Amino acid sequence: MTSEDLAPQCCPELQEALDPKLFHALADQSRLVLLMRLVVIEQPQTVSELADCCGVHLSGVSRHLAMLRDAGILDAQKSGREVRYELRREELANTLRLIADAIEI
Repeated sequence: MTSEDLAPQCCPELQEALDPKLFHALADQSRLVLLMRLVVIEQPQTVSELADCCGVHLSGVSRHLAMLRDAGILDAQKSGREVRYELRREELANTLRLIADAIEI
């Protein structure tokens, strides 16, 4: 029996929150550094602005940001040739809170 089979039986509210994409996105040191930078700066940043923080080549930063976006952690707003990334603070906090609340029951 898979976790998808068990989720509706034991905790349906967690099925969406326990998305493997989220955990995979958070399981890399460079992505965590990018995430922390966005937490501290509190405003949208471009790939080149974020590349200064983590010692990763621009193309690597771009791939990391895409993975964080695909996991629902970031929003990306395109303006001309630039893309600005912003942390989806409330959504991420709500997801993590839901997981923590379910564990503490």
